[in-house]
Amino acid sequence: MKTLSQSMEGLNPTKLEYYEDVWKLQSKATLLFFFKGDDGRRALILDSTIFHPQGGGQPADTGFITIVDLNLKFTVQDVRSKDGIVFHYGFIEGAPEESESKFEVGKEVLLNVDESRRKLNSRLHSAGHLLDACMQHVGLAHMEPGKGYHFPDGPFVEYKGTVPQNELLRKQNELELEANALISKGGKVSVAVLPYEEAALLCGGCLPEYISKGSSPRIVKLGDNPGCPCGGTHVSDISEILSLKVPQIRTKKGLTKVFYHIGI
Repeated sequence: MKTLSQSMEGLNPTKLEYYEDVWKLQSKATLLFFFKGDDGRRALILDSTIFHPQGGGQPADTGFITIVDLNLKFTVQDVRSKDGIVFHYGFIEGAPEESESKFEVGKEVLLNVDESRRKLNSRLHSAGHLLDACMQHVGLAHMEPGKGYHFPDGPFVEYKGTVPQNELLRKQNELELEANALISKGGKVSVAVLPYEEAALLCGGCLPEYISKGSSPRIVKLGDNPGCPCGGTHVSDISEILSLKVPQIRTKKGLTKVFYHIGI
């Protein structure tokens, strides 16, 4: 009997529909695999998805998937991506043991993403990008963005470089004021997959080293600010962030963390 890995050999990468339309919260797809993993979790693999997998500092979408011609619902609790293949983890509502055989390869399924969670995650992620722009505006343009954590329990953005201790409080206040000024002004948020050279121009003339030359990165641009490569989900207008609070900035060992909260 083939293992899951052997069965998946030659499988095309999952088409990411949210790449082009962040607010497409319903779609149809074809079931490619239904299996129970070593950890006991059940998972679906589809030919395409609107579910954002956890990654890039952003939590996964949740929601449910139903078989179009049967009254069966698969609740999606977690979504992960590996080697371009998206895994939808969750459980079958009702009688799972009796229903598993009905999740047949080739079945058409209907995907539904939890709108409230998508909206919150998108606002948190967009707020992180907004802070990147604000760092430029408050005289910290020399600091390079590092990792970001855009989860509700304690979002932050990290930068390479330090801020003098006697300037931390002032920069904290300046960042918060600048961010809220941009939110009040608003501005369209655009997302597009672009050729390398065009993407570099949109991002201020260059791209991070991890973006391969000749590739076509996905670029997000908030209003009139420079764009940046990103695979996450975002608001359609800066004003949808509502408000932003910067409660603390920490600087240590060549890194600076800016913690933030968004309004409700």
